[in-house]
Amino acid sequence: MDLITILLLSFGVAMDAFAISVTDGLCYKDLKRKQALITALTFGFFQSLMPIIGYKIGNTFFDTISYLDHWIALFLLGAIGLNMIIDSIREYRQADDSCESINTFSYKILFVQGIATSIDALAIGISFACLHTNLIFAVSTIGIITFICSLFGILLGKKFDSVLKEKAELFGGFILIIIGGKIFIEHMFF
Repeated sequence: MDLITILLLSFGVAMDAFAISVTDGLCYKDLKRKQALITALTFGFFQSLMPIIGYKIGNTFFDTISYLDHWIALFLLGAIGLNMIIDSIREYRQADDSCESINTFSYKILFVQGIATSIDALAIGISFACLHTNLIFAVSTIGIITFICSLFGILLGKKFDSVLKEKAELFGGFILIIIGGKIFIEHMFF
């Protein structure tokens, strides 16, 4: 994967964490700077860890699936992107007040959020193995961009409306689908 693709992919997978961070900023009225930093670090950590696990899984089965690498990338990125788009539309239509159930910062909730927002990064790690991506560079980029987006999301959440959450997921979904299509086209036709 080239630099632009890794950067776009990083922003795409960071959008889930960004969306949750906006919600955290909206809901946690007593959120301190230290807690905001811990939140951003947690999201960045899990978004970096999961592709490593996916990469290890992908490498285990690489010989078996190597001839399908472009199909796997298209399917995984497309499915993750489509799921993000559907989730954002569903959440927009529900338009409920998600802050009613949580309004105090909790490390337990943060841990669950960190895992939940990074499941898609596990599948992306499998794509990295299939495409012989520089893993250290890719996961570092994902982690840093997720950290920055999450911190920015918390600040925006404290200032703005929850509409940002749905738009971030929608945007991230489209990015992942476009990257999946790009990889497929490059491997099939070039």
